[in-house]
Amino acid sequence: RFLGGPRRGDVVVLTVPGNPDRLIKRVVALGGETIAIQNGQILIDGAPLVESWAVRLGGPDYPPTLVPEGHIFVLGDNRGHSNDSRSFGPVPVKNIVGRAIFIYWPPAEIGPVR
Repeated sequence: RFLGGPRRGDVVVLTVPGNPDRLIKRVVALGGETIAIQNGQILIDGAPLVESWAVRLGGPDYPPTLVPEGHIFVLGDNRGHSNDSRSFGPVPVKNIVGRAIFIYWPPAEIGPVR
């Protein structure tokens, strides 16, 4: 686990109910926020999310959804090919195993997580 709780933009390792595998995803919305995706643009409480991290856009629109308190909404950075909260919904914070801080594969991308 980590101190301070999850923050938007964190890359976290987590489990989802009904799936024993660990996933690695980016936190894009926190409990109490409403998330929607329209034409590839993430909206948090109606305002566009400025994503400073590199993503490959894609995937369907997502209707406005209130993230429950104590939950997070996660997306994969390869949006068009990611199994994430768009399919399994918001994830309880207690399901976070840890935060990713370093990339070691592939070698061309070694360095801190951005």
